[in-house]
Amino acid sequence: MKASAFVYPWDVDGDPAAPDLIAGLGVAQVTLAAAYHSTRALTPRHPRHRVVTAEYAAALYPPDGRWAGRALRPYPAGRWAPGDAWGRAAEALGAAGLEVHSWVVLAHSSRLGAEHPDTSVVNAYGDRYPWAPCIAQPATRAYLTALAAEAAVRPGARGTELESLGWYGLRHLHAHDKTAGVALGEAGQYLMSLCFCPDCRAGYGGRGLDPDALAAAVRTALEPLWRGAPDDGGWAAVGGLLGEDTASATRAWREETARTLQEAAVAAVRAAAPEGFQVLLHADPVPYHCGADAGVDPAHILSVADGVVVPCAGGTSLLAPFAAQARAGAGAAGRAEREGRSGREGRPESEGLPEGERLPEGERRPVRAAPVLAANFPVVAGLGGSPGTLAADAARARAEGATELRLYHAGLASDADLSAVRDALSAR
Repeated sequence: MKASAFVYPWDVDGDPAAPDLIAGLGVAQVTLAAAYHSTRALTPRHPRHRVVTAEYAAALYPPDGRWAGRALRPYPAGRWAPGDAWGRAAEALGAAGLEVHSWVVLAHSSRLGAEHPDTSVVNAYGDRYPWAPCIAQPATRAYLTALAAEAAVRPGARGTELESLGWYGLRHLHAHDKTAGVALGEAGQYLMSLCFCPDCRAGYGGRGLDPDALAAAVRTALEPLWRGAPDDGGWAAVGGLLGEDTASATRAWREETARTLQEAAVAAVRAAAPEGFQVLLHADPVPYHCGADAGVDPAHILSVADGVVVPCAGGTSLLAPFAAQARAGAGAAGRAEREGRSGREGRPESEGLPEGERLPEGERRPVRAAPVLAANFPVVAGLGGSPGTLAADAARARAEGATELRLYHAGLASDADLSAVRDALSAR
């Protein structure tokens, strides 16, 4: 099972030993950050530094001329990733025999929200989330789509992984986070993540909701949770708090908004990329979930992208819906091949294309390769990972349908963590 390790450019740039160390783990690929949010990171082996402070979300390469005249544009990195840090790191990693894929964080930028506050999600109380761009806004969607294409298709990249390509909500480690005083479960997190910017208000109106009445209903629904009532979680709890019809209408608006953005971003990457370029999404199989692993419908996203990267820190159960869909797709493709068809009969030919686009008259889609289902395991013990159980975790993921592994994160891990990873991968 192919394995890839996540890496930052500053883990490699300026450290001649890093590429061979990573290659020696037994991974075939690195997923190298090209556009990334603010962070403070240890670099335990780098000869020139031990702590890197990335002060804001930035492009880790020089943005090109496509941004001229645009108000929303990526910020060049500062001293933590000067010039084409991504390109230098990619070249060094490629020279060590590693396949390099880009890692692109999209709808997650505190600086964007600080400098352009109107782009941010606005909750039912009027509070803005500067780390969370509202993906319903046309200008923000255009920005994210263009950033996806530019940051993904870097020289030397053989593919990309798109993170945060969907709604971001309340749950986020923002600066010194102090939001855990009230135990909000899935229902509370969903209600606190509903956006009430002008575009979302219009979107709710298009679904038959009065946005002012909806905001009031959300505040009323949340009141018991603020007083300490248990949040049992799950979609049923959202419907119970907000009302089934109202909850379903908000979800329909948000899911359509996320789906069409995902389609547009993947299409933009494919248009910019060479043939054979792989496009994966960091994804959660529950469509109403928010965060870095975008909530998606498995059937839809596997018709759009080449596969998904699935968080498995808490176990491998999130793989199951994607694996079931992959098996269903393989069965349909096999039947189509036996019958001499394209494998797409019974499904709209426009599915997975940007909104309004269709295939040329008479053209049919070819049968696609089996999707990549990458199980993402944290392997940094100090960050809650379990490198010592990686071999067993990988075996369990394979049994659940995973086809590849992702290891978070080679640059942050201690020598002991990396030794455990090396042992686990050599035992496969």
